[in-house]
Amino acid sequence: MSSPAAQPTAVDPTASRSTVDIRSLTADLPALITIPRAADLLGLSRASAYRYAAAGELPTKRFGRRVYVITHRIRDLFDDEEGTAAPAAPGEAA
Repeated sequence: MSSPAAQPTAVDPTASRSTVDIRSLTADLPALITIPRAADLLGLSRASAYRYAAAGELPTKRFGRRVYVITHRIRDLFDDEEGTAAPAAPGEAA
């Protein structure tokens, strides 16, 4: 009896981005990554990632003429959006 041919697995279109664990995706990355690499991780176009970096929406570090995205600050962005960031201090707006 022959085994069935391996079928590629389909991506569940109903799955939301919030089900992706950003920490597992970024665990093996260096401290700084290029903007195109960050775009791939975040599901953005290269041009959009450069626009977000220029607007200050992506945390960047400049070395000479090169611009890099700070990996651990990307994790912080996701923590803030998912509501897993540290709670606000008493008297601070949430």
